[in-house]
Amino acid sequence: MGLIILLVVGGVIGWLASVIMRTDGQQGIFLNVVVGIVGAVLAGFIVTPLIGGAPITSGVLSIQSVLVSLLGAIVLLGIVNLFRRGSVR
Repeated sequence: MGLIILLVVGGVIGWLASVIMRTDGQQGIFLNVVVGIVGAVLAGFIVTPLIGGAPITSGVLSIQSVLVSLLGAIVLLGIVNLFRRGSVR
């Protein structure tokens, strides 16, 4: 069940991050899910221990874990845009 939650929430988080970063037209649903999941994993390992709480990858679904995952996806999209274009939009 945790994998299904991670895929669904990762897709939504990836889509929201791409809308915030204005890259939604450039990527499809698969890349949205990948960005959401990778951003959630990175933020879960880096940010969550600093602020406390449980990462979304552990199956815990809370506002804090969703916001941290969204932050991780936004940062990941910024890094991808930096390498792809040479500047962040």
